[in-house]
Amino acid sequence: MTIALLTLGCKLNFAETATYERGFLAAGLEVVPWSERADVYLINTCSVTATADSKSRNLVRKVHRINPDARIIVTGCSAELRRAEIERIEGVSRVFGAVEKGLVVQETLAMLGLPAGCPDAQPSEASGMPDRESDHPAIPLEGAQGVRAAHKQQTFAAYSAAESRTRAFLKVQDGCNNFCKYCTVPYARGESRNIPVAECVRNARKIAAEGVKEIVLTGVNTGDFGRTTGESFLDLLKALDEVEGIERYRISSIEPNLLTEEIVDWIASGTKFQPHFHIPLQTGSDTLLAAMGRHYDTAFFAERLEMVRRKMERPGGPKVFFGIDVMVGLPGETDALFKETFRFIDRVHPAFIHVFPYSRRPGTPAAAMPGQVDETVKKHRVAVLEELCARLHAEFREANRGVRERVLFESTDRGGMMEGYTGNYIRIARPYDPALVGTLTDIVIE
Repeated sequence: MTIALLTLGCKLNFAETATYERGFLAAGLEVVPWSERADVYLINTCSVTATADSKSRNLVRKVHRINPDARIIVTGCSAELRRAEIERIEGVSRVFGAVEKGLVVQETLAMLGLPAGCPDAQPSEASGMPDRESDHPAIPLEGAQGVRAAHKQQTFAAYSAAESRTRAFLKVQDGCNNFCKYCTVPYARGESRNIPVAECVRNARKIAAEGVKEIVLTGVNTGDFGRTTGESFLDLLKALDEVEGIERYRISSIEPNLLTEEIVDWIASGTKFQPHFHIPLQTGSDTLLAAMGRHYDTAFFAERLEMVRRKMERPGGPKVFFGIDVMVGLPGETDALFKETFRFIDRVHPAFIHVFPYSRRPGTPAAAMPGQVDETVKKHRVAVLEELCARLHAEFREANRGVRERVLFESTDRGGMMEGYTGNYIRIARPYDPALVGTLTDIVIE
């Protein structure tokens, strides 16, 4: 029996899909490309924007056209928020909402009449997943309280290893308690909760056993780790740092208020954690930060970046890579407020901007706010910030010229060339040499 797995959205989704894949492989299914006529399709959906929701539904219809007789399994954020709509799509056999993720492999195999007798086909010991779908009905966008209750203590552990065998994504946390005015993520993934440190370490050791050298820690609000186990994010970092075989770690995303001096001091003391941070900003306007329910202002954000640079950068050494998320076209974003954002980003000088237009999500407070921004204006503002991003990244690379760094080269052969990343996330290319794959190589950044 064959299965194809398709993933939309974030690194967290990819880690979860990879965990499903290991379970299906262990149960004897053959994984095939989604363009083939598979017997089963599993689609892990995204709902971060209206476009992502639409892509998720269209993908379900597309695979049904490829094989009308296939079983189609749908999970992920869109499956949680748009469950009834997805269940009505022709060809869909089963929808797994957020609190049922630990049951995807087990119940899909049962539906196919196959045994689920391997560890990777079972829910995590720490997942606390419900025994029956009916225990947790679909959660509407209205009212966060129901979301908190239904998702409490429900955590599906997951990790993925890249085909290059150099980098893997390790899920350590899920959910978010912030309920920012524009965001559906807490409704789709529930309240903040974490996988115990001991289980994260066990999964890191499994990744190391596959020969992977670098792990990226992933979560919805990664730095909020510890809410369900009483452990701290720093406890997790220290435990992972001891895992043999893993040579580098990165933190995929961390809120500025959760990147503490204690954490930075420890990282800077000589650990496997790299000078690379992805920190959500969302807007460089204090007016909009307050309106959207963010938990900091621009002065605090700027101070966090300055603190990290002060503690981690040394003369002649690598500069810290800061990637930031920025959303343009939030309700009430006038031309003047957008210019505030532009000037602020230019001043704090990150290495990269992940910029995207605000998407109006039904049921969120921001969707009902006045001052909705025209789509053509959003598109123009995205282009302006992408141009700024190109300049800032070029300046970051120039600031690192002549610095000695270590590169972890990947296995992909790109026209006789291979690529890898420095600790501070500068991409380096050189002629392909299979002996360098998966090794840390000293170079001087040119």
